[in-house]
Formats: sequence, C-alpha cells, structure tokens
Amino acid sequence: MRQNNMLAMILAGGRGTRLYALTKKIAKPAVYFGGKYRIIDFPLSNCANSNINVVGVLTQYESVLLNSYAAAGQRWGLDAKDSGVYVLPPREKDGAAFDVYRGTADAISQNIDFIDQQNPEYVLILSGDHIYKMDYSKMLAHHKACDADATIAVLPVPMKEASRFGIMNTDETDRIVEFEEKPEKPKSNLASMGIYIFNWKQLRKMLVADMDDPNSNHDFGKDIIPAMLNENKRLYAYQFKGYWKDVGTVESLWQANMDLLDDKELDLYNIKKDWKIYTEDTLSKPQIIGEEASVKNSLVTQGCIVNGDVEGSVLFNNVYIGEGAKVVDSVLMPGVLIEEGAEVYKAIIDEGVVIKAKKVVNKDAKVVELVSDNAR
Repeated sequence: MRQNNMLAMILAGGRGTRLYALTKKIAKPAVYFGGKYRIIDFPLSNCANSNINVVGVLTQYESVLLNSYAAAGQRWGLDAKDSGVYVLPPREKDGAAFDVYRGTADAISQNIDFIDQQNPEYVLILSGDHIYKMDYSKMLAHHKACDADATIAVLPVPMKEASRFGIMNTDETDRIVEFEEKPEKPKSNLASMGIYIFNWKQLRKMLVADMDDPNSNHDFGKDIIPAMLNENKRLYAYQFKGYWKDVGTVESLWQANMDLLDDKELDLYNIKKDWKIYTEDTLSKPQIIGEEASVKNSLVTQGCIVNGDVEGSVLFNNVYIGEGAKVVDSVLMPGVLIEEGAEVYKAIIDEGVVIKAKKVVNKDAKVVELVSDNAR
C-alpha cells in the first residue's frame, strides 16, 4: 500500500429497522439523501479525499443494490492502480460453516485474511450510515502524535443528551480512561462516533482472542474497546468539529435533508471547493419549472418538472409536481409523482410513489410521515 498506509473498513451491513419501509428492500447505507446522493457516498468520499486508497465495504442485509453500487470504485476515484473498493459480504470459508456477521468486531474478524493481504500499518473502522465530512488523515496524525494503540473520534453533545450515547471519559491529555455505554449519569459529553483507528497488529491480536470468547458480543463498543482499556492500552479521543448526523430514523433523515436548505455547516455542494462528495451521475434532463409554478427555499434536482407550489423541500431526480399541487417541508425520492391538486406536508415520499390527484398527506404535520409502496 502507498501514501498513509491506512486501510479503511466500512461497516455497511445494518438493517436500519427504524427507517421502516425505506430499508425493507435495501440496506440503510444505500438509502437516498440530499437530492442526488446515497448515504454511503459520504464515508467513501471521505476516504477518497483523505487519500485512503483501499476500502473494504462490509455488507450483509439486503445487499444486492449496495454491492453493485459500492463496487463501482470509479465514482470516488478509487479505481486506479493500488486502489479499490472491495465489497465483502459474509462468505463460507474452508473448514468452517457459513456464518453471518455476528457483530461489528466479528465483521472485521471474518476479513482478517483480506486485511493481511493489504498489509496496512493502521486500520480505520467506519460506519456506513452517517452524514458528515471528515479528513481521516488528520485523525491519523493525532493517533501517531499520541503514540496510541487506538484512537476514537468523539463529538461533544449536549450534556442532557449524553445518556443516549457511548461516552468517552478522558484525562487532560485526551487519553481515554473510561468508556460508558449510555450512562444514566454521564461524567462527560464526548460521544463516540463509531470511527476508530487501530494499529493493525494490535487489533488483530484482540480480534483473534475475541473470536474464541463464547461470552463476547463481538462488538467494538461492548467488547474490544473495554478489553483494551482493561489491558491499559493507550486509547485516545479525537474531537471532531463539524456537521455530523446519524440518520437512523425517519425523523432524523428528514431533518438532515431539511438542514441542507440552510447549509451552514456541511457545505454539501462544496462552495469552499475543498471537500467534494462524489456520487452516481443520474444523466437526467434539465429541470423544468412551469409558468405558474412557485419554488421557494428548495433543492430541485435535474429531471424534475414542477407545475405546482414547492416550499422548503428536497426533490430528487425525475420528480413531477402537477398543476395546483402543493409540497411543503418534504423529501421526494426519485420518480415521485404528485398529481394535480394533491398536497404533501412534512413527509418523506419513497421512490416511485404516486400521490393521487386531490389527495392530502399529513396536513396536521405533527410528526414526519413516511409514504412508501413497500409498506403495503
């Protein structure tokens, strides 16, 4: 391997059950976001921009679409010599029965041979379902400067919300002295982001031991990190500053899309010209805004035809809004058809759904409503 000698492994096998119908047929990292992206575009683009050349994507649940999407490494510039995106679903091995990934650590354990082939000095472990921009090379520099065995990215959260997260308690040098999983009375507000850098030789030993432990959950947060602390390994926190969103619920996915309408932190469209998020080019025709249409504070992607009123909304490619229709504070996935006179408020409308003429969706708008054909 070249450059920073760090391999990335993206955990992308989760079901995303709290997204309900949106993940009934596809994995959570393949869910659409922001008018033209999929969630997994963010960690993959971060890797490419951080000069990480080899990325393993560990898939499992409803992985057909995600496997084919992630395997196209050219989208992120990861298709040159000595680089690539490797899709790694569970597989049967010689002398062992086929087994699914039993936890986050087990997913890495089952791919030790792949990592050994790449021979990295460091391994970066990522979740495939968060929205953020991050330069992992800066985190690696911090890891080296601290002479750490492991470095964990943390995000300061409001103290009143800290009990919802895995919390890292640190000393004055940022060394982690204690890890608490969703503590009732948190001592710190530094929440784990599920982003880890390990020295590979050290992590490999921990994983091999964990594989044979019948009492283990085979999970980084529940097993590997506590075991390293118990052995007095050098674990350090790396404090992230910037936009980060876990889009694991319908409400949080909707909110993250709404955040783009006043995008002061994420800079999704790369106005600063320093950190582009790469994705698939849909090759749609230019958008058409009708003579009687009204569009206010909205993202409208190519291929859309708008003949009605749209306000505070995100429209993916090839959405059609009929005459007299009204869409407010909503996210419309690709190919959605809003017929004449229909009204949609504070909703996520899944790909290809047709809202019939004159129908009204969620006018009271107390919570986000998800409309999907997969729910039937």
